Amino acid sequence: MRPALLIAGKDLRRRLRDRSAYIVGIIAPLGLAAIFSFVFNPIASTHFTATFGVVDQDGGEIAVAFTDQVLAGFAAGQEGIRIVRVGSVDEARRRVEVGGDSLSNAGDGISAAFVIPAGFSAAVQHGEAATLEVIGSRTSWTSASIAEALATRFADEVTAVNLEIRTYQAFGGSIGPGTVAEAMGFPAPVTVGSVPAATRRLDGATSMTVGMAVLFLFYVTQLGVLGLLEERHDGTLDRLLVAPIGRGSILGGKALVAYVLGVVSMTVLVVASTYLLGAHWGNPIGVAILVLTVTFSAVGIMAVVSGIAKTDEQAHAYTAIVAIALAILGGSFFPVAQVGGFLAVVSRLTPHAWFLQGLGDLAAGHISDVLPAAGVLIAFGVTSGALAWVLLRKVVNR
Repeated sequence: MRPALLIAGKDLRRRLRDRSAYIVGIIAPLGLAAIFSFVFNPIASTHFTATFGVVDQDGGEIAVAFTDQVLAGFAAGQEGIRIVRVGSVDEARRRVEVGGDSLSNAGDGISAAFVIPAGFSAAVQHGEAATLEVIGSRTSWTSASIAEALATRFADEVTAVNLEIRTYQAFGGSIGPGTVAEAMGFPAPVTVGSVPAATRRLDGATSMTVGMAVLFLFYVTQLGVLGLLEERHDGTLDRLLVAPIGRGSILGGKALVAYVLGVVSMTVLVVASTYLLGAHWGNPIGVAILVLTVTFSAVGIMAVVSGIAKTDEQAHAYTAIVAIALAILGGSFFPVAQVGGFLAVVSRLTPHAWFLQGLGDLAAGHISDVLPAAGVLIAFGVTSGALAWVLLRKVVNR
């Protein structure tokens, strides 16, 4: 054990002197996280706003039910939604075009418009075909889709009420002129409600910091493992091999350096991003468990890379490929799991995805919720570490 600690201490001093660990482990990830946070946070925090126009050429009871119940109720329940009256269809088209033109400075633009033609209420009350038109812009397709969904929902309600009235008439009931509007005002017998649940998604600043931290974790741990190849290149490995030191102590010392560098780097990033970027990592104990286990898995994987590489130049190239590929597949840059399909399955084969999941579970639950993700990360480390042991033993047994 003592020889391994001595080797680790020597390599740590060497890494701290050349300052590469500071750049790769702290400055680069924290700087990129800050840049991404400043760029994407304003976009992510922007609330959806829309203004819908209504051209009411009918003025009947059904038209009033649509504007006063459906549209007004939707606007009351959604922040940033406004309903305005528009005088004519031509004016509605013009204002929709203005609203969809990002270069226009006109202030009367609207996102989409509803057109209730004359005779709409009478047609509905007599069971005849009626058309509710929606005017939208291709540049405001989200608002147009919402408007279309509202119109479709209203049409479905009208169809259901007409079906009920026809059934009522078939059994001898009498229908007055305001029956359809009155029936549409009744509350639905079954409604779908939502219950708020604890979110398992990290906020923007935290997500960016976590993604950059775990990406560069693989680079900083490689600095420790790479020491074995560098010593072989410099010729100092031969002196270690002839010394009364076990082969396991040599490999253990290199792995210990990588692990310490990784843990220190992650710890500094957690603290710095919390106070400088406003990141919310979660309960410190749960975060510590995940940091220790993801670093363990990173050391194992990077040790495999060093075992495959023949030279330190090859190791640097392989590290870049593996680190970037795992980061992309694991969700360090964007939530791959939300894409679904094959990518979501492949994402589960990366430590990054489990680290992010563990932090998400921690944000929504208890410390114990990180244990499944931590267990998978340990399994990554044990499996890759065993393979690395076989590969690197060939280096020290020459």
